[in-house]
Amino acid sequence: MAKTIVGVLRGGPSSEYNLSLKTGNAILDHLSPEKYDSRDIFIDKKGMWHLRGMPVSPMRALSQVDVVLNGLHGGPGEDGTVGRLLQKAGIPYAGSRPLQSAMALNKIRAREILERSGILMPRAMWFTLKDEVTTGEMAKMTFALFPPPYVIKPPLEGASYGIRVAKHLVDLPDMLGDALDQYGAVLVEEYIRGREASVGLIEKFRKQDLYALPPARTLMPEGWRMLHPSHHEEGTLHHFVPSDFTDAQKRYLMDTAKKAHRALALNHFSHANFLVTPHKVYLLEIDALPGLYPGAAFPKMLDSVGVSMSDFLDHSISLARNS
Repeated sequence: MAKTIVGVLRGGPSSEYNLSLKTGNAILDHLSPEKYDSRDIFIDKKGMWHLRGMPVSPMRALSQVDVVLNGLHGGPGEDGTVGRLLQKAGIPYAGSRPLQSAMALNKIRAREILERSGILMPRAMWFTLKDEVTTGEMAKMTFALFPPPYVIKPPLEGASYGIRVAKHLVDLPDMLGDALDQYGAVLVEEYIRGREASVGLIEKFRKQDLYALPPARTLMPEGWRMLHPSHHEEGTLHHFVPSDFTDAQKRYLMDTAKKAHRALALNHFSHANFLVTPHKVYLLEIDALPGLYPGAAFPKMLDSVGVSMSDFLDHSISLARNS
């Protein structure tokens, strides 16, 4: 029987380039050579596609594979660009469809849907360059809704890129201006002290339509109170599964992650991030494309229930080809 030819996309022109390389490498390392012929499709920071070390057009690269596993975190890999290209080429791929992936990537649009679904999230305000108010007025509007500290996030970045904290109201206008100049839009959330948690989700797994992996507890390096891109890139985060959350908290985390996945109509798999306080659990975001790189939470959660990375990739390929 001929082996399935699997194209693995990695790299790309987003700020998560390094993490994408690592996720792509992890996929290539764990694809069973008995079942698959892998094709390493590298996309450089300028968006040029490469196959076997040579520049190629996207369509030429895709014409040589049967199915695609997308390791492109952020940017075109998650904003629907690559998904639309794959659909145009008629190549099945694992992961959410273009519109759903783009909605999950956009923190503002996702929040609007998730809050309408009754999911508790930190209070927030958001602004764009089109808003005809000064950053000082934006700060006053935010302060009227909730007090500092404030977490300032670019709406279309992941892996903690671009996140800043304004400890005092006086700091907020300048930080808003910087974020708007760089990203064109900004999300301002209330700062909540809590324990970081995450839940991985897999569709049509272990006889469940949507299977929730056991919640992971994430600890940051000593002295840090906010996640930083270097924590992901350097593998300095510690993910503990099983976690020390109560049974009730674990059930709530898993149920809420499922609710978020369904609210955004995501496909195949996802990864939800939370903050757990003594009395409440807040959803921070849900990612359509989980990180599979060494040190990420998703592989730890898989391992905790006896699922190897190779098994997960087998299942992902099956989902891609049969849905």
